[in-house]
Amino acid sequence: MRPVELKKNIYWVGAVDFDIRNFHHYSRAPEGSTYNCYLVRDEKTVLFDTVDAHGYSEMVKHISEITDPESIDYIVCNHLEPDHSGALPRIVRLCKPEKIFCSAMGLKSMTNLYDTTGWPIEVVKDGARLNIGKRNITFLETRMLHWPDSMVSYLEEDRVLISNDAFGQNIASSYRFADECDRSLLLSSMKRYYYNIVLPYSPQVIKTLKRVQDLGIAIDVIAPDHGLIFRTPEDVKFVIDSYAEFAAQKPKLRAVIAYESMWNGTAKMASAVADGLEAEGVPYVLINLQQSHCSDVMAELADSGALILGSATRNNMPMVNMMACIAHVKGLRPQNLVGAAFGTYGWSGEAPKMMAEALAEMKAEVVGEPLKCYFNPKAEDLAKCRELGAQVARALREKCQG
Repeated sequence: MRPVELKKNIYWVGAVDFDIRNFHHYSRAPEGSTYNCYLVRDEKTVLFDTVDAHGYSEMVKHISEITDPESIDYIVCNHLEPDHSGALPRIVRLCKPEKIFCSAMGLKSMTNLYDTTGWPIEVVKDGARLNIGKRNITFLETRMLHWPDSMVSYLEEDRVLISNDAFGQNIASSYRFADECDRSLLLSSMKRYYYNIVLPYSPQVIKTLKRVQDLGIAIDVIAPDHGLIFRTPEDVKFVIDSYAEFAAQKPKLRAVIAYESMWNGTAKMASAVADGLEAEGVPYVLINLQQSHCSDVMAELADSGALILGSATRNNMPMVNMMACIAHVKGLRPQNLVGAAFGTYGWSGEAPKMMAEALAEMKAEVVGEPLKCYFNPKAEDLAKCRELGAQVARALREKCQG
């Protein structure tokens, strides 16, 4: 792996992690990930962000192919989450920068994550400009995209937006640019990343996109801190339009059935619910939570408008993977969903009601009564499941047309 020039004297110098699959311990990264950071050479040499601690050597190797790391004058920390700042203490010791720039909330994060004694930290305000020679950098705060300390850096003369976590994806590749990658893989990775990380902050996304538009900022390159870089007019438009669509969360005519079965009874119910959806012409995806991760549910919701939950009852509540799924989905606050719940039981049967209540707490439009059956579903139980699926399909079609 070598450093890559985005524009004259602007380089990618990050690290690629082909092995990671558990991203931040709450989301899957099936394609691995990258930790992107960028070096700009001018009268002042500036490093934008760093990498995860384990990527330090790779980052320094890339910087060394361009310049002596000790020649770095400034470090800009757009965001202090450890996957972007884990290598910061070591690079500060190595290059002894004149200044380290961050937001006010970034200072709070930095000083609580690391021993910053003696560090030349300078807080920049929203809209502040920094001259580094032939170039000017504008700093724009993007609070809660997706941390309170988040900001982006705009290289005015080059029209390059170093966007931090915004517009990112988890793709480990020898390619650096979106136009080199299969479009379907790129889009699915963007959806998985957005729906499992950025989704709760969709109002801030809408606000930020409007602000960029109102400021009339011209963008040639969007360089996120994870994944591929957008360098063509078509790709820049594509990623901005995609974020606007993701943030709008308009329901789509497709259902996600996530279930967890103990002795296969709930699995049979899930298949019958799917038959009811299919009979009404609504496509669906079945997700067995004993085989899949809860982040897979959110990734599928990017193309869906209904979430149907099924679980056997164990110890007076849904099974453990379903409980984790509910907690994950609820925290991400998806909008405009149709929902329903079902499951089998052997003793008390609380799970369907609890799942329906969880969906209601997510402000989903819950269809029908929570459906439960004793042990194995009989023919009449499966008929009720098919009708539940049909009810969800009709409600979803109405919501999509509304």
